[in-house]
Amino acid sequence: MFTYETFQQQQMDLIARLRAEVQGLFAVSDIRSSARGDSVLFVGQLQSDAESVYGALRERFRRLGYTPLLRREGGTDIVVAQRGLSPGARFNPLINLGLLAATLATTIFAGAGFAGVNPLPGLRLALNTGNWSGLAAALAAGIPFAFTLLFILGVHEMGHYVAARIHGVQVTLPYFIPVPFGLGTFGAFIQLKSPVENRKALFDVGLAGPLAGFVVALPLMVAGLLQSEIVPRAAGGTLGASLLIRGLVDVVIPHAANQAVALSPMAIAAWFGLLVTAFNLLPMGQLDGGHIAYAMFGHRVGTVVSTVAMWSLVLLAIFVWPGLTMWAILIFFIAGTAVPPLNDLTPLTPGRTGLGYASFAILLLILMPLPHALWSAAGLYCPYL
Repeated sequence: MFTYETFQQQQMDLIARLRAEVQGLFAVSDIRSSARGDSVLFVGQLQSDAESVYGALRERFRRLGYTPLLRREGGTDIVVAQRGLSPGARFNPLINLGLLAATLATTIFAGAGFAGVNPLPGLRLALNTGNWSGLAAALAAGIPFAFTLLFILGVHEMGHYVAARIHGVQVTLPYFIPVPFGLGTFGAFIQLKSPVENRKALFDVGLAGPLAGFVVALPLMVAGLLQSEIVPRAAGGTLGASLLIRGLVDVVIPHAANQAVALSPMAIAAWFGLLVTAFNLLPMGQLDGGHIAYAMFGHRVGTVVSTVAMWSLVLLAIFVWPGLTMWAILIFFIAGTAVPPLNDLTPLTPGRTGLGYASFAILLLILMPLPHALWSAAGLYCPYL
């Protein structure tokens, strides 16, 4: 017969087995346990570096069906034995392919619009007469925009994917999000199916995406500017010029004060690709920049940085570019809060810390607007916005 005394004895035996596993790795000064033993907390001091201790605990706890977490409160180290193991990644790649195909279609339609071509008459003609040539020609005009934007987004997500796999994190393939208006997509994302082990892995996975996206977006922006035209200034959809964009315009396609640059569809796609890269680099919550900031500074300082970044974005939207308002609201709701890695004690290497500061410099170059007069003088137009 199962009694309370039996349950208590089982709990004590479990805690004893877990304590035996931390022996030699952790000097225990106190032990706390949840009522059912789902989590057992050991308070004390690590007896070696956090990374080697965590690696040993991971293998030892696995035999008992537990996952270790390393934390620090003040000057005290904490080992948490959490019941359960991370399941393997399960996803259906046909869903990823279907969403990619749908997003390709919606971005081609959007790209045709940015090229000044309306594909709807061609679509109606094709459905009524079976003559698809007009629709094909209209959609062909949208391919440069669609391929440029999806290539930047795809490289960004594959950067995350490759970094995650290198660090042994279970992850899905990218999911693209098609929408029948605007750019034709709300972007793409991947899902992590297992926790990130330490700050180095969190940093690498967070940085790899925006860094890869930036590396491909920059030359595509140059190529798009080379295809753009210098036109007399006229009313139209004006795009903001960051410090980086203004520098590229001055070098690639310089123009007089009474002239403007009518961006090609490729340049428009690269412009948005750079903007998406900047938003992902914002050091907030579960955005890529939030992961980078948490890995660099930890929870307390990372939270302060996140708050400052959010209010900075709001102030830019109010006083500099109202077009940021929608993005600020969207980011506020999706950023969430940062999730610490399993081992929250292993510090970053100096090289990673330097790359982290470099990523924030890239953020400022992409997102920081020029003073308003110079911004207007950049004369970037998207006539079909």
